[in-house]
Amino acid sequence: MIISVDIELKILDDLMQKIIAKKFKVGEKLPSENELADQYRVPRTTVRRTLAKLEERGFIYSRRGVGRYINNESFQVELNLNGKSSFTDKMKKSGHQLITKNICCERIEFDQQIYDQLTANSEDNIYKISRLRFIQEEPIAIHTSYINQTVFPDIQEDGSHIQSMFAYYRQLGYTELINRNSLLSATFPTLTEQQLLSCKSMEPLIMIESNCVDASSAKILEHTKVLYRSNKFKYNVSRDS
Repeated sequence: MIISVDIELKILDDLMQKIIAKKFKVGEKLPSENELADQYRVPRTTVRRTLAKLEERGFIYSRRGVGRYINNESFQVELNLNGKSSFTDKMKKSGHQLITKNICCERIEFDQQIYDQLTANSEDNIYKISRLRFIQEEPIAIHTSYINQTVFPDIQEDGSHIQSMFAYYRQLGYTELINRNSLLSATFPTLTEQQLLSCKSMEPLIMIESNCVDASSAKILEHTKVLYRSNKFKYNVSRDS
């Protein structure tokens, strides 16, 4: 018996809609593979593939030898994608207890795209500073900043201690900061990103790339890439007041 991909997608959509509509309670055990196979009139292997996709998307989880259960409801943080505030400032303003872990400070190999964004010369040293963000003890985002050592001579020593780039810039006298050339796209996590964000390979991430600029001098301070777990945020595209 041949089952088309369309049938699998229809079963997947039906189960997702039932979970979203709360026809299953959080923590409730799903019907067995055999029960679902009978319900949808498909082979058990089709149900197993569908449930695997549902688990990859974070809707359910498995308990070995016991069954599959509805995942806990995910908290969502409202995030304004525009404005002049840092992520740290936005989270504090919203009342969220943000924890930041600096996970990387290293010089990168030449990358034409990043060097172009920073208007850097090929002989310049560019450093990558990455921070992992936690709310409610869950990893929710990875912020990566690319910094030209020509602009910030002490970045090699300072980089591993930075938690907020905006705070770092303000300490150095850059008080009016703006984001330019912001681009938003969807992507899927690499293996390393899955491990850092505790997410599955098919859980979509929102990526925002932008340049942080000093408003008074128009100097580019950094090129930024941010990965957000899409199910942890509600995105506000209006401007900050």
